[in-house]
Amino acid sequence: MSIIRQFQTDKTTIYWGDVLEVLQTHILNQSVQLIFADPPYNIGKKFGTFIDKWDTEADYLAWCYQWLDLCLQKLTPNGSLYLMASTQAMPYLDIYLREKIHILSRIIWAYDSSGVQAKNHFGSSYEPILYGVINDKNYTFNGDSILVEAKTGAKRGLIDYRKSPPTPYSTTKVPSNVWQFPRVRYRMPEYEEHPTQKPIALLERIIQASSHRNDMILDLFSGTFTTSYVAQQLGRQSIGIELQQDYIKIGLRRLGIQSELDGELLAPIAKSYQSPISSKQKR
Repeated sequence: MSIIRQFQTDKTTIYWGDVLEVLQTHILNQSVQLIFADPPYNIGKKFGTFIDKWDTEADYLAWCYQWLDLCLQKLTPNGSLYLMASTQAMPYLDIYLREKIHILSRIIWAYDSSGVQAKNHFGSSYEPILYGVINDKNYTFNGDSILVEAKTGAKRGLIDYRKSPPTPYSTTKVPSNVWQFPRVRYRMPEYEEHPTQKPIALLERIIQASSHRNDMILDLFSGTFTTSYVAQQLGRQSIGIELQQDYIKIGLRRLGIQSELDGELLAPIAKSYQSPISSKQKR
């Protein structure tokens, strides 16, 4: 078993180690309200010293099933899981999980592609997110904290004459399962050196929807530690797990845990990552 290193502040913990080992030895069962899992997609991307390509698809799925089973043990009885995966792998993970938890939404994170897409078939401009809960009769969903503009009511000003008396359409609504957030690109204020960094806005929506202040949030594959960063801004507790040293350095610096690692000074904190978060959203 490899050495696991731990770094923490009052509400934020980073584990530097293998996700299976950390889950088995350092995370208590039924201690986590919300899990966000954005694993390697098995498509050959390079993450530090790791290439995310397994020998076979079966090997990759077997590995995913291992940490997913451990995840479900860590969730509270009213906990929630958000899982990202490649379009190729998600159907297998969906089928595997629907026998174990209640799948409430299959979300599409859609974005515009700035580069050349496929030439011999339809290119992909989205990533799937599976949202499930342990108990579909008792779970956290703060719809009022994630309201978006309802274009029919806000822009067209239509009246619903089916109601008595006739009533204007609402100007806000809970988002649908199609989410439009731009990808994080070089020179954007929140950009870090990582090939698949997820945007702050996406994690804000997930964390605001499915947790309350001081709830514990777990990110299995932390990368640039956006989940922990947003959790910190929103007054949540968080645990982030990461294997690659370069990304541990980002997490330590970005979360303000420490300014050096093993004698190496970490880069200064960027001027500002955060989009405005109102006091209502922070509840």
